[in-house]
Amino acid sequence: MGMAEVQSGSGVLDDLKVGDTGWAKDARQSALARLRGMGLPSKRDEYWKYTDPATLVSAEPTPAALFESGEAQLFDDVDRLKLVFVDGVFDADASDDLSLENVEISRLADTASADIHWAKGLYGALELNGQSPVQRPLAALNTAMATDGVLVRVTGKVSKPISLIYRHASETSDAILHHVIKVEQGGDVTITENGPAAARFNKVMEVDIADGAAFHHVRAQGRDHERRAATHIFARLGTESTFKSFTLTANGVLTRNECVIELTGDDAKASVAGAAVGDGVFHHDDTVFITHDALNCESRQVFKKVLRNGAVGVFQGKILVKEGAQKTDGYQISQSLLLDEDSQFLAKPELEIYADDVACSHGSTSGAIDEDALFYLQSRGVPLKNAQDLLVLAFLAEALEEIEDEQLADALHHRLEDWLSRRGG
Repeated sequence: MGMAEVQSGSGVLDDLKVGDTGWAKDARQSALARLRGMGLPSKRDEYWKYTDPATLVSAEPTPAALFESGEAQLFDDVDRLKLVFVDGVFDADASDDLSLENVEISRLADTASADIHWAKGLYGALELNGQSPVQRPLAALNTAMATDGVLVRVTGKVSKPISLIYRHASETSDAILHHVIKVEQGGDVTITENGPAAARFNKVMEVDIADGAAFHHVRAQGRDHERRAATHIFARLGTESTFKSFTLTANGVLTRNECVIELTGDDAKASVAGAAVGDGVFHHDDTVFITHDALNCESRQVFKKVLRNGAVGVFQGKILVKEGAQKTDGYQISQSLLLDEDSQFLAKPELEIYADDVACSHGSTSGAIDEDALFYLQSRGVPLKNAQDLLVLAFLAEALEEIEDEQLADALHHRLEDWLSRRGG
């Protein structure tokens, strides 16, 4: 179901109905009630003032031309379990068998009519927690209306990444997917995502990480030039758990990635990072909210954007340290490299601290390529275009270093090199 159904009839949310009869029904109805109370986002909203959500909430998606780059599919050299969605519809023929040691995988569409499922207590729960203090109506819409997604329960160390592959086949596709990941005590899993998904894409991923468990997430958004996407990750961390998420974004008219993380167990560590490269009609928004609510926890936010020919980058990042969350270590950096005077970077870093024994920092910078470094490389025989590309890759390196898996990091590094090589300096 897309926004056309959401705004059908009288054009208001009152006409919307939840169709499920099984375990997800209560969560969907609760989300629909939240959405009706909030209303759809507009540019007047504080957390949308840098990004116009009009095309994300319009009755019909703006058509997005299909794009073939001729590049090899990302992560093709990685041994992984492949789950393929085409315009938001699961493609069983293109996907691998869902069985894998130490993990249980099912589809939301297949299980939603059942009375009992392990995801019942999680579906929509972390999204609900993430609605305060900042409302996130597109996430509530997703919980209420998602047509499919994967439900993944991890019971041990998973031997290879679970790869969610999104393919775009229709110029007017409007996809809403909702994934739930439960990593039980001692579990360890890597999830990868890549592909354009649809002309318009609304995705929520809820991640519950138990004590001593680890969740690694590497995502690439690219290929289609005209796609639009709004994604949300909601994560809850237990004691001595680990959450690491990295996103590479290239191309796309409009991308809004929100990440909402709660550190609820002592000694937990969270890292959310991203690298974005945009050329021309490109608007990319990273909005992050990390809450420290336990002792001796660490969080990192590292975001780098390279912008040219009028591209726009946005970063809104907040660290909230609750009372009693002593020994918190919070780090936040957002930087942009503007390759011309037409591009712009809009940043809103925030700290809100109610504990007195913390080490929190944030910084945001925006600038051009270092002319001295460029001259140095050229003076040693490096051609101008190659010198510029080397400095761009060096600028993005800090974000890429947040990826723990070297093979996945190398794949993204090569994709960045390919992107730069297609653009003439």
